[in-house]
Amino acid sequence: MTNCIELTAADGFCFPALLLRPEAPPRGAVVLLQEIFGVNAHMRAVAADIAAQGYLVLAPSTFHRVKPGVEMGYTPEEIAAGVALKAAVEALPSPGVLQDVQAAVDYAAGAGKVAVLGYCWGGLLAWRAACLLSGVSAAVPYYGGGMTQPAELARTPRCPVLAHFGDRDHAIALDGVKQFQQAQPAVAVRIYPAGHGFNCDHRAAYDPAAAALAQERTLAFLARHLR
Repeated sequence: MTNCIELTAADGFCFPALLLRPEAPPRGAVVLLQEIFGVNAHMRAVAADIAAQGYLVLAPSTFHRVKPGVEMGYTPEEIAAGVALKAAVEALPSPGVLQDVQAAVDYAAGAGKVAVLGYCWGGLLAWRAACLLSGVSAAVPYYGGGMTQPAELARTPRCPVLAHFGDRDHAIALDGVKQFQQAQPAVAVRIYPAGHGFNCDHRAAYDPAAAALAQERTLAFLARHLR
């Protein structure tokens, strides 16, 4: 079952989230964090795939604090717009959008243990959630832009983390990924012969083999840590 609900963050801010419930009682929950394109067709497809595995899935609109109703594709113009929206959210006073992610985690906890799964900018937010938020049992960032910056390297995760990167990512240098591995030996880092966005079949960078292997590893990781 799919519907849209409204959540309220600790500061009283209200924002929408896509909610998918599995047909059977959930085996846990996944908070799904969007790319820079909003909760769009790709994110909805990812949410449906995860819900089909038996998890409750909650995908909050993490752009809502700066612009409501964002749902874009992957043209150069839309990429530029997404980059600008991300910058606006990142510029918000702390804790910014992380309090929205916390509200999503708190709601999802009604279904059991909670994992945070994110792509692109959502991958960075998933990493921060693993290090800073409460109630997170596992985190899976996919090609999290910014994760290799010094401030992120210095964080300490509070839960198991599985991080997916591509070795041909134009936005995340492989040297930076290697530095992340060295700084975060407890994180399971997986590197694929692919570029940025390799999981998204709406993009030219889509790599079916890398996407399939990453999904297999992600589902096994969720099954292990949300049981």
